[in-house]
Parts: sequence; structure tokens; C-alpha cells
Amino acid sequence: MRTVINSRPKRNWTQDAPDDLAAALAGKVVGQLPAVTAIVPYVQMFQAGLSPDGRPVGVFLLLGPSGTGKTRTVEALASLLHGSERNVLKIDCGEYQMDHEVAKLIGAPPGYLGHRETQPMLTQAKLNAVTSDRSGLSLVLLDEIEKAAPSMARLLLGVLDKATLRLGDNNSVNFERSMIFMTSNLGAGEMMRALEPSFGFQSVSGDRPTNVERMLDRIGVRAVRRKFSPEFVNRIDAVVTYRPLARSSMEAILDQQLAALQGHVNLRLAARAFDLEIASGAREFLLDQGTSAQFGARELKRTIHRQLIQPVAAMVANGQIEGGDTVYADLADDGTKIVLGIDPPAKSKRPRAA
Repeated sequence: MRTVINSRPKRNWTQDAPDDLAAALAGKVVGQLPAVTAIVPYVQMFQAGLSPDGRPVGVFLLLGPSGTGKTRTVEALASLLHGSERNVLKIDCGEYQMDHEVAKLIGAPPGYLGHRETQPMLTQAKLNAVTSDRSGLSLVLLDEIEKAAPSMARLLLGVLDKATLRLGDNNSVNFERSMIFMTSNLGAGEMMRALEPSFGFQSVSGDRPTNVERMLDRIGVRAVRRKFSPEFVNRIDAVVTYRPLARSSMEAILDQQLAALQGHVNLRLAARAFDLEIASGAREFLLDQGTSAQFGARELKRTIHRQLIQPVAAMVANGQIEGGDTVYADLADDGTKIVLGIDPPAKSKRPRAA
């Protein structure tokens, strides 16, 4: 059985009722319905003009194992709101592990060495730059917040509570039209150990018992309270725990990645574009190589790049693939790699070996 990649454009939620945002986001962030349920109401409050004054539109702490979709959620929301995943002001907190590095976010005050040379990372101009004509809501992502120096949390207290950040030059940044997302792996190891007795693609599914869901939430919240002060935690609107992905979710993510690949081929090659068809054996191979219980779907894109994109690119560069061809991908007989075949249009009903 082969899977034909369909790259037809999907409906944009902004062209329909606002309620479609939840369905659109759930389609992009596979297997994490609690995150969608927590985030979408805040977006709708902003769209309705009912967000509270004097604080950010929403403040979220996204917890869970690596590769479960935390960062992907923010990027997908940016795509739906602004038309591009790049419309996110992203701060990699791993770059601010020392107190003096945190000062780079707001810049040095006048009179201090480096005042003119150091440009703040968080400015009103940069915040406005990630909005669009489609939406005035800016998305701020503080990635891996637990890696930042303790002074980062203290710096953020005013932002999370009063939506205001005072820069070193005494200018202020207003976050009243912003949603702030913080991602963290806090508690992820304990979550995996708690699930270990019955962990596996077959046992970890969307139909877990309710007590398991509550258990993961409790583990995450306990880890957060051990790491951060009560006044910091109390300024967070929602702590969302991401679940390890089930096999069915991994398959849906693979479909998304392959559809994106076909769209990339169509866009970049235009008249020289070709169709991709992926056999079931090749799909299973990509899933086995690119996903795991420990790392989720993080490796999947790199696996597709190595096992599929690079061989196809070599064939295109060598003139083996022409516009309108269909490229078939199947698993080799020894099960160690993907092999490709080409079916030219109206020339042969059987693929020729590459």
C-alpha cells in the first residue's frame, strides 16, 4: 500500500468563524488537545476585545518531555494568526544562564560601560515586528525557561503581572497585546519514569485513564513549584502538561511532514515538480527511525531529510527525475534503507529502478 502525499492548501481559520481556530490548531499540534483547550480561549478574548487591561493577554508554562510539541504549538499559532511560523519573538533561555547575560535582555543603563553598544533583546519595536496586518497579537516564546539564571524570573515578574518591562534606557515595553509562552522540561524525567511500567507506543495512547492524566499534571506542577518562587508561579495563567505521543499521533505528524515536503517540491521546482508516493514499508521505517518514547517526534524531520530528501535531491541534480514524474519510496529488501523508483508520466505503468 502506498500513501499519496496531498499538498492541497488547507482552509485558513481567519476566513471562517473564530471557533475554527481550535480545530485548526489541533490539526497542527497533534495529540495535545489539553494545550489547545487552554490556549484558544485567551486568543478569542483578545479577538473579542475582552482581554484584561494592565497585563498580558495570556501567560502559559508548557511542560512535558522533549519532542511532544511545546515549541510547535507557538509556531503553529503564529502561522494561524499571522500567516508565518516566524512571527514569534523567541528568547532561547539557554543563552542566559548567568546573571550578567540576563541584563542583555533590557540593555545597560546610561553611564554603564557598553550602554551604546548593547541593544536590548526585548524592545517595543521587536515586539511590534512579530505582529501582522491579520492580527495585532504578538507571541513571545521563552524557550527552556528553567535553564535561565534566577534573575530571569525576577525580571519577568513585572512583565507577567503588569505587562510592563523597563529597559536600561528607561524606555518601557508594553506587553498588553502579547501572549507569553514559556517551555520547560521540568518534571519530564519523573513523568517518563511514572509511565515506564506500561510505556510503549501501544500502551501510551490518547485513551489513558483519567488518573494518569492527573498524575502527570501533579508531577509537572510539583517540579515547577520546586524551581520557581510562589509569586512567579501565581502569575502564570495556565500550566499545560504535554503527554508522550501515541503511535497514531506520530503517524499524523509524519503525514504533515511529508505533505510539507511535497509542498516544498511544488513551490521550489515549479514546472519541474514531481509527485512523491510513500509505500507503507517506507513509512514504518521513517517512524521507527525518527520517533522514540524518550525524544518524541523531534528526530523525524532529520530522518526524512537523510533518508528521503537527500537521495531525491541527488537524483534531481543528476537529471534522473523530470517534471511530472512520480517518485516512489519503498523499503529495501534488507530493511536498512529506503529505495526510490521513478514512474514517468504516460511512459510506463511500472516504476523503473533509480
